[in-house]
Amino acid sequence: MKISTRGRYGVRLLIDLAAHTGEGHVSLGSVAERQRISARYLEQVAVLLKRAGYIRSIKGASGGYTLAMAPVDILIGDVLRVLEGNMCVVDPHNLGEKETPYQRCIRETVFERLNQRILSVIDNRTLASVIGQSGSNDQAMYFI
Repeated sequence: MKISTRGRYGVRLLIDLAAHTGEGHVSLGSVAERQRISARYLEQVAVLLKRAGYIRSIKGASGGYTLAMAPVDILIGDVLRVLEGNMCVVDPHNLGEKETPYQRCIRETVFERLNQRILSVIDNRTLASVIGQSGSNDQAMYFI
């Protein structure tokens, strides 16, 4: 599994909007400039995020984009699923599908564990925790 440009740019767009929340509506051109990504491609990603309800836009001279919900309510995993689809390395096993003991072993010991780890990371990170606005437990803890 590899997260495409669309997924990476979409998350970066949301992070940028969250970081500039107090500044009103933000133009995609300014996001593209700060993030050093294509404004044209960012427009395509913005359409998908708007359709999914993560951002909203205002047209006009003072228009632009803003988050449609609080950063604490936006899970990175949900955003990636909107932009990328299923985030698992392999599809789950179908109950009616026959598999050899070797296939079952590799599925259970490698692929299913890998899927669980990926999902545990992306489904436990909110936009707020990524930009440091969350007091949640998903912050790294360092002991000296």
